[in-house]
Amino acid sequence: MTYKENTKKYIENYNLGIGDTIKVNKKDISYTGILLDRPEDAEDGYLVLKLSSGYNIGIAIEDTTAELVEKGEKPKIGFGETEIPNDPSKQNISIVSTGGTVSSVIDYRTGAVHPAFTASDLVKANPELLDYANYNVKALYNILSEDMKPEYWVKAAEEIANDISNGADGVVIAHGTDTMHYTSAALSFMLKTPVPIIITGAQRSSDRPSSDANINLIDSVIAAKSDIAEVCVCMHGSLNDEYTYLHKGTKVRKMHTSRRDTFRSINAQPIAKIQNKKININPDYVYTKRGENELELNTAIEEKVGFIKIFPGISKDFIEYHIDKGYKGLVIEGTGLGHVPNELVDSFKRAKDENIPIVMTSQCLYGRVNMNVYSTGRNIIDAGVISALDMTPETTYVKLSWALGQSDDYNKIKEIMQTNIAGEFGVKSSIKDFLN
Repeated sequence: MTYKENTKKYIENYNLGIGDTIKVNKKDISYTGILLDRPEDAEDGYLVLKLSSGYNIGIAIEDTTAELVEKGEKPKIGFGETEIPNDPSKQNISIVSTGGTVSSVIDYRTGAVHPAFTASDLVKANPELLDYANYNVKALYNILSEDMKPEYWVKAAEEIANDISNGADGVVIAHGTDTMHYTSAALSFMLKTPVPIIITGAQRSSDRPSSDANINLIDSVIAAKSDIAEVCVCMHGSLNDEYTYLHKGTKVRKMHTSRRDTFRSINAQPIAKIQNKKININPDYVYTKRGENELELNTAIEEKVGFIKIFPGISKDFIEYHIDKGYKGLVIEGTGLGHVPNELVDSFKRAKDENIPIVMTSQCLYGRVNMNVYSTGRNIIDAGVISALDMTPETTYVKLSWALGQSDDYNKIKEIMQTNIAGEFGVKSSIKDFLN
């Protein structure tokens, strides 16, 4: 039990245990629910109950009494414990936690959500995971996804490669959703993998009845046991809990601030649908199968890459600033087919002259960049700007960062950007009904 001193004494005094259904009386109010464990850094003086509504509630123990309603089953693993039951008949899955809502808890003193689980606590909070595999768990970071950095992608890729080398049959990464698609793209370029690498998260924290954390984690493990040896994102496919989708790591994007089905495949179909704990692979999707590749790791990356969104009234100063500050490459999120004001073209030419590659993507997301249609676009091509084809802006940014880690030669960068390395562009499917 990881409750701290005063709370622990309180629980022992009433002969209560984690998992018991208890009733806590506070003045003229009483609460009945299942007594939950808490992470090691939780504040002393509070109990946490799971109510019959599905919500969790924090109760200050001061001026309360408690009584046992029903004895509960002893948890298979407690908070902070690293020993997880092992079944030789099951596959070995590595779970790597980076933080985010999927691995967050509520501070019941302040009401705030913060990333406080260890990786093994993910298994404790989702004990059904133990029915599917054995787990090697680690907390790589304990951050929210807005704090993710390119250097963290490198560390994650190295840890994943190490786990695969040590016999992991698949890897699941718990990640915040806001920048998950950046990380999935980065790992897609940095790793050639013989096993599935699945990134997942949650839009709603695990204390809420509408949380998507449990289903996303379990379905990610199912995907990690599958034959799909690629970097993928596994998230809800609908507003209810009916199924999840498996998206290619370079073709996925977060499309809504709060909906549980926020992740969509852009200019592509999902690789698979996971429903009723079974994986249904898109029959027209050509994917890399388990064991087809040898493990390869290439984490060379250039962090000084700019990302500029075109807007009405933008001046060439935005481009000149990045050139003067020594940026090694720029991604331009143009309008429509890949358009910018004519005023910027001379700055693009200067960047090309100084061996700074500029890659054009589109704010439209769906469709393909085509700078050949209008005269402005042709001027942009003449200035040396590289087309991102149908890559998402985020994948384009990550790929340019990775390409600049491979070479500083403009022509080589252009070749890399227009070579399909991890299915980042040109993926099409003739299956019309797969999403239904």
